[in-house]
Amino acid sequence: MPRRGTHADVKRSAKATPPSDARSLFVLVTCEHGGNATPPPFDTVFHGHQRLLESHRGFDAGALQMGQTMAAMLDAPFVAATVSRLVVELNRPPAHAAFHSAIMQRAPAQLRGLAVARYYEPHRRRIDAIVEGALTAGKRVLHIASHSFTPVKNGVARQAEVGLLYDPRRPFERAFCAHWKDALERRAPRWRIRRNYPYRGASAGLTTELRRLHPPERYAGIELEMNQKLVRAGAVPWARARDIVLAALQEALLTPPDGGGRLQRFDEVAARSHFDDLRPG
Repeated sequence: MPRRGTHADVKRSAKATPPSDARSLFVLVTCEHGGNATPPPFDTVFHGHQRLLESHRGFDAGALQMGQTMAAMLDAPFVAATVSRLVVELNRPPAHAAFHSAIMQRAPAQLRGLAVARYYEPHRRRIDAIVEGALTAGKRVLHIASHSFTPVKNGVARQAEVGLLYDPRRPFERAFCAHWKDALERRAPRWRIRRNYPYRGASAGLTTELRRLHPPERYAGIELEMNQKLVRAGAVPWARARDIVLAALQEALLTPPDGGGRLQRFDEVAARSHFDDLRPG
């Protein structure tokens, strides 16, 4: 079983140097639901809940591997946690009803506080520091959060292989996801690629919290949602699915939208990127 898990007040980035062109794009990859670990002392609270921990309610199957592969391709910072979302929900603000699962809500308040201090706060602090550092250096941040979703929820089958979540009020996010979607559809014509499905990109979550801190010309938050049926299809099909998604991402990054949502060509996303490691599918 995976082990490991990792808010601090963040000043708005209005004083940071504005990015000059697309070459200033800085990519950050995160994964908030990478595992289902319940390290001590939380293991006793979840005793007898193994099936729940192993379900989509416990973690996002495949999201950690996708995030790791994406970050390696881009040579981008990767911030991930593998503590179960049932211990503390890293993709919700503390005031949200789902921040603590029903199991943790029945646990002592001291234990809930420990979960926040040990996992939620360090995860947010690290992400905030990376974003602030990039913005201060004059970069535009593209944050891609790796997630996955269960094929069937409450008896209803989800009608997508891939979902791209974003805030439609933000031109860069809207145009980038449209471009990524087009690239995916060319590589996997049988896949159903949907925007803001199976969730809304502007709903409560990490990217929404960061959008409140940073203007649209400085920060873009995209959530990649992979259908878990792709993850569970077997090692070879899952590797092929990852290659398709990453090759399409490569194409989208090579012609990203500018701040107004228009696409502009550039030859290099960042000095350390190495796109040649992945061949289009």
